[in-house]
Amino acid sequence: MNITNEQKLQFDKYYELLTEWNQKINLTAITDRDEVWVKHFEDSISIERILDMTSVETAIDIGTGAGFPGIPLKIVYPDLKITLLDSLDKRLRFLEEVISELGLSDVTLIHGRAEDYGRDPDHREKYDLCVSRAVAALPVLSELCIPFVKIGGSFTAYKSEKAEEEIQNSGKVISLLGAEISSTQSFSLSGGDHSRTIIRIDKLESTPDKYPRRAGVPSKKPIL
Repeated sequence: MNITNEQKLQFDKYYELLTEWNQKINLTAITDRDEVWVKHFEDSISIERILDMTSVETAIDIGTGAGFPGIPLKIVYPDLKITLLDSLDKRLRFLEEVISELGLSDVTLIHGRAEDYGRDPDHREKYDLCVSRAVAALPVLSELCIPFVKIGGSFTAYKSEKAEEEIQNSGKVISLLGAEISSTQSFSLSGGDHSRTIIRIDKLESTPDKYPRRAGVPSKKPIL
């Protein structure tokens, strides 16, 4: 993707804020400028390999952490209305400053757990797209994320190259949740030694009311 000069300046400012705040709270183990550009920024916007983002109006980023992939997606797709959810309040305070300093609009921050908001009528099945780079196995992420997606929308998970076993273990839960894996894309980021897999899961029908289960249960007792 070609980014504009304005977007490059926004990414530069984002990097500055990330490294500044990282001295106070743990946001990322990656602080080298080039590595951040590749492993965080480029990786976040690599969703374009598997999904036409120009057709997406609303999105939610589950377990956004330092804002990945949500903030980079908002920078390169400025018309996107995006919600960032995280369970740690201090990360959201960081993101408040990022949003302000970068002049971003239509960004909503939510402090809480996906299990709770996935049952909230204001958020359940309300989004065209759910994204997550959270460190959790795909069966767990699917239960946390698919309930947010409206019928006809997609959940897209960012994974390392070792995703095949997770995909094989996720068919049951994804089907139970009213969705199916529609495509996967494996590739290398710039430099050639950072292998990634993006998994696109399309929502076919409403998720049963009992999912997601209460907070903590999906990770302790994943559906396999």
